[in-house]
Amino acid sequence: IEYIYSVYYNKVEYARFTSSLGKFVGFTQYGLKNADYWNNNPSQLALRSTEKERYCLHNIGIWFSNI
Repeated sequence: IEYIYSVYYNKVEYARFTSSLGKFVGFTQYGLKNADYWNNNPSQLALRSTEKERYCLHNIGIWFSNI
């Protein structure tokens, strides 16, 4: 299971957090600046890292039981 949090503006993805990397990655110049800021903020990384456990792992049993 991988948790992905993408940030868009005007239908263009400029930053993404993936639980497999454990950090933000920027795709545009603005996204690179924001990703650097978010990666240096421990509370932001902790929040996104716990989202996998809170959302994905909690619901995986429900999703697979319906298949």
